[in-house]
Amino acid sequence: MAILLDNYRAPNASTPSFWQIVGIPARGAQLYDALKEGMSFTVYKKLVAASGLEHKELARYVAIPPATLQRRAKAGKFNVDESDRLYRFAEVFNATTELFEGDNDRARQWLLNPVRGLGDRRPVDMLATSAETEAVLDLIGRLEHGVFA
Repeated sequence: MAILLDNYRAPNASTPSFWQIVGIPARGAQLYDALKEGMSFTVYKKLVAASGLEHKELARYVAIPPATLQRRAKAGKFNVDESDRLYRFAEVFNATTELFEGDNDRARQWLLNPVRGLGDRRPVDMLATSAETEAVLDLIGRLEHGVFA
């Protein structure tokens, strides 16, 4: 047992999680409150930076028209539905990045290309509904565990 403990390294507590980086509570009451109150526009900018997508691309994938995006930038926050779509994108992007062991470029490429396990649909095009998002997350989980059928 001593050998195992000697080789054990605790996770680096100073390394921020994806959720801390983008400014979204990961789970629980804080997340629910943030969604109901509306996500800050800062979260959007951080998601753009984290994902490597262009501002207009992310807006398109989360179904926020350009004029609405401009209004939200001025107002400083999104409404409930928009916040939920931003969260769905963040959840899928985070899961995809974990699937590709932290490689954001590979994660982004996977999201932007048709995937056989999704009926040759692009994962990023399946964020409009919670059911589609759940299908993407389910596939990611199966891929992580080597279950292909």
